[in-house]
Amino acid sequence: MFHHVASLVLWAAVQGFSPAAVPREGSAWVEGAPVATAVIAVAPMAAQAEDEAPLFPLPFTPDFTRGGGWGFALGLGVEYENAYTGSDEYEFELGPALAIQWRTGNHLFSWEGLELSWTTRQKEQWYVQVDLGFDGEREESDSDDGRLDGLEERDDEFTGTGEVRYAFDGEWRNYVGTRISVGDSDFGALGFIFAGHRFGSRQDGGGTEAFLYSTLANSNNLNREFGVNSSEAAASGLAETDLDGGYRSTGLRLVDRRFAGEHIQIVSGLEFQYYGSDVQESPIAREDFGVEVELGVVFHF
Repeated sequence: MFHHVASLVLWAAVQGFSPAAVPREGSAWVEGAPVATAVIAVAPMAAQAEDEAPLFPLPFTPDFTRGGGWGFALGLGVEYENAYTGSDEYEFELGPALAIQWRTGNHLFSWEGLELSWTTRQKEQWYVQVDLGFDGEREESDSDDGRLDGLEERDDEFTGTGEVRYAFDGEWRNYVGTRISVGDSDFGALGFIFAGHRFGSRQDGGGTEAFLYSTLANSNNLNREFGVNSSEAAASGLAETDLDGGYRSTGLRLVDRRFAGEHIQIVSGLEFQYYGSDVQESPIAREDFGVEVELGVVFHF
């Protein structure tokens, strides 16, 4: 749903939700045709010798601290995805990623790339996360075919995000949630509502997890990705486009985490996102959908 390579790699393999790619959001949360992402991660060093249950038994939200203390992850990721949001061009990206976690009780603090987060489990059935990070830039050079020529660059923007999930049971088999990211006027606001399901009865973070989501955004956020102002229209030849806030997309994300031995995990993911009709009418949205596939190998000890 949601992020560029350094963020998306560890978001899926080390940290957790976050769309669109979105949102990602990246991520992410998220665009592409048949896609492959590889992650090599080394994690963790724990302050406690004995293994304990993860903060959440969710494949998309791993806890490498073994129940408490410090956990470390070092990764290398390669992605095949849309060159930019809405693009019909695809590319590979390679980038390193680093994550550090510290857990005390039901509180998990993480630093991953340029992102800081706090995640907590309350009353067994509530998931709360707050994070600070950046939404990725867009440059003319992102399109090899020159389809962004004449459009202004979109800079990295600082964002704050809050997420809440509620599970219908203490084992986190089914849950609902919402996630909201806000920034200055150049970013605006992007929201997710979603429902998730964890297959199987494992409590160690392995197995398969799926969630269906829809995204909403204000006009600033939609025009950041899909808008064309008057000066851009004159320079690029694209139709001037000014989107109102509202519905953005609907998507499905699948994550699978398998333990191939005591110290090896294999993580894979698939995401499909279908844009709303207003977004599809933008000249920047050359595809009506985005797809992303990820594959990761995690070494932990």
